[in-house]
Amino acid sequence: MTGLNLRDRDAEVEDPAADLARGRALRAQTPRRALAELGSCGRSATEILLEQNLGRVPDLVGLRMARMLVSPLHFFRGAAAVMAADLAAGPSSNIDVVSCGDAHLSNFGVFASPDRALVFDLNDFDEAAQAPAEWDLKRLVTSVILAARQRQLPEPTARDIAESTAAAYRRALAAVLQMSVLDRFYLRAALTDRPELGADGLAEVTRRTIERARRRTSERAFAKLTEPDAAGTPRFRESPPLTRHVPLADEAALLAAVAEYTASVPVDVRVLLSHFRVTDIAMRVVGVGSVGTRCYLAVLVDARGTPLILQIKQANRSVLQDYGGRVQPQSLQSAIAAHGQGRRVVDGQRILQAVSDLLLGTVRIDGDDFYLRQFHDMKGSVNIDELDATGLGAYGRDCAAVLARAHAQSANASVFHGYFGGGGKAIDAVVSWCFRYADKTVADFDQLTEAARAGAVEVADHPLLG
Repeated sequence: MTGLNLRDRDAEVEDPAADLARGRALRAQTPRRALAELGSCGRSATEILLEQNLGRVPDLVGLRMARMLVSPLHFFRGAAAVMAADLAAGPSSNIDVVSCGDAHLSNFGVFASPDRALVFDLNDFDEAAQAPAEWDLKRLVTSVILAARQRQLPEPTARDIAESTAAAYRRALAAVLQMSVLDRFYLRAALTDRPELGADGLAEVTRRTIERARRRTSERAFAKLTEPDAAGTPRFRESPPLTRHVPLADEAALLAAVAEYTASVPVDVRVLLSHFRVTDIAMRVVGVGSVGTRCYLAVLVDARGTPLILQIKQANRSVLQDYGGRVQPQSLQSAIAAHGQGRRVVDGQRILQAVSDLLLGTVRIDGDDFYLRQFHDMKGSVNIDELDATGLGAYGRDCAAVLARAHAQSANASVFHGYFGGGGKAIDAVVSWCFRYADKTVADFDQLTEAARAGAVEVADHPLLG
C-alpha cells in the first residue's frame, strides 16, 4: 500500500509528544464516550448479506448461509459487511490506521514464518484497508463477548473478559509505541520466545493448536486432497461442494494466471517455483464469510514429487470501503487500478503481520482480482470451544496485543494512543458498544434464521458444513 497512512503534511516528522497532544485534542470533535453510541445504517443485516450474495458463485450461496446460521458467532464471522455499515453509522475517532477489517478471534492464529518458526499473529486480510483504529478493536471485543456467550459464561464474566481485552490493547499499544520504529517493525510473537502465550489457562489449548498447525502442511493436504490418475499424475479428489474441478476453459485461464503470477514474484521465489509444475487445479470452499467467492487450489510437484499447494483466492473490494464508506488514499486507489484488489490484500497483510508468506502474489483472471499464497503452511487457529473463562480471557488479551502491534505500524497510531488515553473512559465506551452490538448480532442472526425458515433465504443442507 505505497503511500498508505501518510501524515497530514508530507514534510512532518513523527513527534510522539505532538501526536499525543493532537490525539487528546481530537476528543473535542468526538468525545470518547461517544464511542459507546450504536448507530443504525438503516438497512437490515439480511438485506446486506443478500446483496453480497449477488456477486458470488450461485450454487455456493446456500452453503454460505448455512455456515452463518450455525450460531451467532458464526453469523458474526460472516457479517463483516454488516458491522462495517453499522460502524459507519455511528461516531468514530476518524483516526485512520491500516486496519484488518475483520479482526475477530478466529482470524488470529499460528503459522510458519519463512525461517519455519511458528508465530502468532493476524491471519486474514481480505478486508484490509484504512479505517478508524477502534473499528478493529470493536470487532475483536464483540467476538470475545459472543464467544463467552457461546461458552455459556455468566454475563459479569463476559464483561470482565471484554474489558481485559480492550485494556490489553491499550497497554500493548502504549508499550509498542515506546519502541523505536525499527524495533516495533521487527517485533513478532514467536511461540518459542513467548511462553506466556501458553499461560493463564491457555497452555493445553495452545499445545493442541501448535500440534494441529505443525500437521497442516502441503504434504498432508496433498495426501488428503489428491490421488494419482492412471498416469500417476496427482489430481484433486472430487468432493462437492467443498472440492470440485472446473471446466477446461476456466482451468486454462487459471493455469495462465499461475504462470503470470510466477513471472511477477521476487526473483528468489521465481527460481523456487521454477522447480515445480502444476498438475491440477480445483475450486475449494473455505471459511465462513468467504464462501461463494471464487477460491481455487493448485497442486504443484517438483521432480522428486515434493508437493506444494497454492491457494488462489478472489479479492473483492473491502467492506470498509463498500459498507464502511471509508475513502482510501489516492496512492492505494492507483495501486488497485494498476494491480487489482489483490494488491490491497497482500500489501495489507505485509504491513499488519510481523512476518508474511514469501509466496504472496497477485493476479487478474478474466477481469476478477485474486491473490495467491501457500495453502496450509502450518496454519492453525485456536478452537474457541476448547477455552474456559480463564483461557478465553488470556486468548483475548493475546489477540489484542497482536492487534496493537499491527496498528502501531501506521503513522497515526500515536495520535490514536493520545486520543484513547490511559484511563478507563475509552475502554468503558468500547465495551459498552460491543455488548450492544453483540445483542444486535443475536437479533440479526434470529432475523436471518426466520428468513431462511420462510424460504426467503437459500440455505444448503449438506453433511460437510463444518
